[in-house]
Amino acid sequence: MKLMLADIGPVFALLLVGFLPNEIWRLAGLFLVRGLDEKSQIIIWVRAVATAMLAGVLAQLVLSTTGALALIPVGVRVGAAVIGFTAFLIARRSVFAGVAAGELAVMAGAYWFGV
Repeated sequence: MKLMLADIGPVFALLLVGFLPNEIWRLAGLFLVRGLDEKSQIIIWVRAVATAMLAGVLAQLVLSTTGALALIPVGVRVGAAVIGFTAFLIARRSVFAGVAAGELAVMAGAYWFGV
């Protein structure tokens, strides 16, 4: 019993510090956007800013990464991003298909180069 409680500590900390604060803001956003027009200028601007931030994070992950991903050649990472985006478009804008295809491409490239 004592071992189980020690193992649950990091999970509890992750929920308390990582998950719950984020979910509070998501829930607040859900209530605040009721009645907003999707075609209003502020919503279009917010969507554009969110898309630009996501593109920046992805570019940083692909081009100047650290850790284990840095061991994979840049060409493989760029190719995986292209494959993921292509799968996203082919699968009628399915985020799951794009992420899965990109991840499989990175794993195949890592295997190919022995990383």
